[in-house]
Amino acid sequence: MNDVPSYVRKLVVQVDEVRREMGRDVSPPTRRALAMAVIHNPCAGRYVEQLDELIAIGEELGGLLGDKCVQALGISPAQAHSYGKAAIVGEAGELEHAAAILHPKLGAPLRRSVDKGAALVPSAKKQGGVGTAVDVPLGHKDAAFVRSHFDAMEARVADAPRSDEIVVAVVVTDSGRPLPRIGGLQVGEIVGQDGLR
Repeated sequence: MNDVPSYVRKLVVQVDEVRREMGRDVSPPTRRALAMAVIHNPCAGRYVEQLDELIAIGEELGGLLGDKCVQALGISPAQAHSYGKAAIVGEAGELEHAAAILHPKLGAPLRRSVDKGAALVPSAKKQGGVGTAVDVPLGHKDAAFVRSHFDAMEARVADAPRSDEIVVAVVVTDSGRPLPRIGGLQVGEIVGQDGLR
């Protein structure tokens, strides 16, 4: 298990498990795990040209939060289906701070946490105050065209982000949506080489 860096004020991990939908059993249940880190923003309150410190934080959190999700689901990394990432930057930061955490380097360690990950990691970012929520978009980790796995999970921390903080969120699933039936590429048909099919 990864050690928690000192810049993390709080970790939140939760699992959403759907067992019934529209009066029907969902078997096996669909499960989504959300892991969030509330971190100090080292660039808060000032313009910083080079955001390397935030990029390095993103790389560290990709593995930490991905591992937390897999552990919360009680699965092996290879059993993960979907993933997504998001960040909420506090009012003394800027949207580019969230981008620096999410985009250059967070994806590679997250992919290691879920064993492969040929597809792009869907992402969202926003700025807001304490209690702001963001929907973490989801897609199948190996094939973007798997419609049954187009989904999202809300991420919110009641006391974050404070003005000089960022909430960083990762979601991992072991399934798609409950009762999917709109066609498209099926999980059993995934080749997983180009990230699309």
